[in-house]
Amino acid sequence: MRSWFNWVLLLAVGVSVSLMAMLVVAQGVYMGGGDPLTEITEREWREIGHSIALGFGCATIASVLALVLALPTGFALARWKFAGSWLVEALLLIPVIMSPMALGVAILLVLNSPPGRWVDDHVFRIMFEPPGIVLAQFFVAYAFAVLILRTTFAGIDVRLEQVARFLGCTRWQAFRRVTFPLSRGGIVAAFVLGWARSLGDFGTTSTVAGAVKGYTETPPITIYFALQSLSTQRAVALSILLTVVCIAGLVTVRLLIGGRRR
Repeated sequence: MRSWFNWVLLLAVGVSVSLMAMLVVAQGVYMGGGDPLTEITEREWREIGHSIALGFGCATIASVLALVLALPTGFALARWKFAGSWLVEALLLIPVIMSPMALGVAILLVLNSPPGRWVDDHVFRIMFEPPGIVLAQFFVAYAFAVLILRTTFAGIDVRLEQVARFLGCTRWQAFRRVTFPLSRGGIVAAFVLGWARSLGDFGTTSTVAGAVKGYTETPPITIYFALQSLSTQRAVALSILLTVVCIAGLVTVRLLIGGRRR
């Protein structure tokens, strides 16, 4: 006989799944069971293809860069104990708690500073250009990555590293041979969630890189353009298509990285 606690858990899972399923079912109901792909013309297919390719490419680059920086940062925050560590963690999580539009404005202000203008003028253009998409998505992905990795490393017993050091490993060898293998699940989660979040970002990306149709247009901006033209049917069709593509991308990344981890 199930205890009351198990019934509470079952109810919570049922409600959670129902809420998320409603988001998908509502789109299908609105389409009336029709084929959403018929709502998209040949010209729109080309635009959508460019949007998806640009969004996937920029999100992947941004997520890899975010993971490279978040990995050592998360490990340091999990192992180092110092006064004011809570303030450092709070600063690193600003992109999570900040409004996307406000975050985009803050990035623009940094780019308008003398160092930012020098990079924009002499290295490569960032504002209202595709590199601006990568920069905006980097900040979004980084906050999630460092939060997940800090929690992951904190959950690994530090005594395992101490034993490795006692057996002759250097600090790096102890991390590579002991801590890193144990943290691969968290690393995969940090990358995948950061990638998904950056791919779905609208506010920060459109503020920094603009919403230039066919140039800095990412999947969320494609849906925004459809709604702006009052083509609700087409917007829902695009939403369904992009949802399927994003889920397929997430599953592919998870299988590739997860398979390697196993």
